[in-house]
Amino acid sequence: MNVLWLSKTKEGYRIAVQVIPNARKSEIVSSEGETLRIRLQAQPVDGKANEALVQLLAKKLRVPRKQVSITHGLANKRKLLEVIVSDRSQEDIVKQLQPA
Repeated sequence: MNVLWLSKTKEGYRIAVQVIPNARKSEIVSSEGETLRIRLQAQPVDGKANEALVQLLAKKLRVPRKQVSITHGLANKRKLLEVIVSDRSQEDIVKQLQPA
C-alpha cells in the first residue's frame, strides 16, 4: 500500500496533514493526495487548532495524546505529525484515518 501522506519511522509513523480551521465540526475530510485533509472546529489562535488536531488523531488512532506530536508546521496549515505506535501496520493506520 502506497499512501503519500503516511510514512514509516523508527518508532511509528509520520503523517502529513493540511488543516482547515474554524469548521462546523472536526473531521477527516480526505485521505487522497499528498496530505490528509482535516477540518477543525478550533480557531488557529493560541495553539487551539494544533491541540484539537493532536486530540483528534489520538482519538482516531486510539493512542494516548502524548504519543502524537506536531514536528513541523506549528504555524502553518500544512503540518507533519509523528505518531508513536509499534504494534500497527500501515494498512491499520490508513483504515483508522479514513473520512467518515
